[in-house]
Amino acid sequence: MLRYSEERWQAAVAKLLPPHNLLSQAIAEQEEISLSSVYKWRKEACTEGRCLPDAQSKGAGGWSSKDKFNAVLEAASMNAQETA
Repeated sequence: MLRYSEERWQAAVAKLLPPHNLLSQAIAEQEEISLSSVYKWRKEACTEGRCLPDAQSKGAGGWSSKDKFNAVLEAASMNAQETA
């Protein structure tokens, strides 16, 4: 079984997040890794509490209610410059 480094995992998960919001398929092709690995990493990141919208949906429609709530909690502690 092939194991990927923590840095590679972090880089792939970062591409799932805004501003990139890439599809899992696109990340698998770009990084030359299996699609199942990308799905597994996405699931692990969600378990850790990261907000990962569905890239196929536009706007907040791709976010689960849990993701929306976590985003509100995270933004509540930010000042105006950080939220801009």
